[in-house]
Amino acid sequence: MSVSTDQHSSLSPAAGIRVAVISGSVRKDRMGPTIARWVAAALNPAAALKPDAGMGPLHIDLIDVAHVELPDDSLLYPGGGPKSEVADRIAAADAFVFVTPEYNHSYPASLKRLIDWHYGEWRLKPATIVAYGVYGGYAAIEHLRGVLAELSVVTTRRALGLRVPWTALDDQGRYTPDAELSRGLTASLAELRWWAEVLADARRDRTPPT
Repeated sequence: MSVSTDQHSSLSPAAGIRVAVISGSVRKDRMGPTIARWVAAALNPAAALKPDAGMGPLHIDLIDVAHVELPDDSLLYPGGGPKSEVADRIAAADAFVFVTPEYNHSYPASLKRLIDWHYGEWRLKPATIVAYGVYGGYAAIEHLRGVLAELSVVTTRRALGLRVPWTALDDQGRYTPDAELSRGLTASLAELRWWAEVLADARRDRTPPT
């Protein structure tokens, strides 16, 4: 597994697949970065997600919304606006994992703002959602699916809801859920990898619909 922030495309098999793991909360003492690191570790192709023959390695880019400075919203218009500091990183990704809390029966405004500031960068790529909260974050998952569909993002059938994840931290502050949740994440990421490879080939070899 490699964690990087460079901006090269991975549309050729030799380059492998690039996955952006996006942590969507900006609150103090948030769980998002901790869960994002758990996801990044599970993406290790040496484990359950061993690459198919001919495919290169996975490259993982951790994007923390709390550390992203976006332009002023008065400059945003549909499908455009000034280029953000993470636009190239999002464009370089072949797949996304959105890590989001559930706030008031949905996902946070900080994540919606990041999504809205980009358009073509998301298009015709797959995503899976890992949500968390007191009740597991499932309302956030369903609300986010609709927004991503509007941006021509293919969301995986499997998504993961984590109920009260702050009760599953070890003495070093790492998220250590039970085996069932870990298996669920592995299944979701395997589906994401499949879609990432299929859609990367399609974007390279076929004219997209208009």
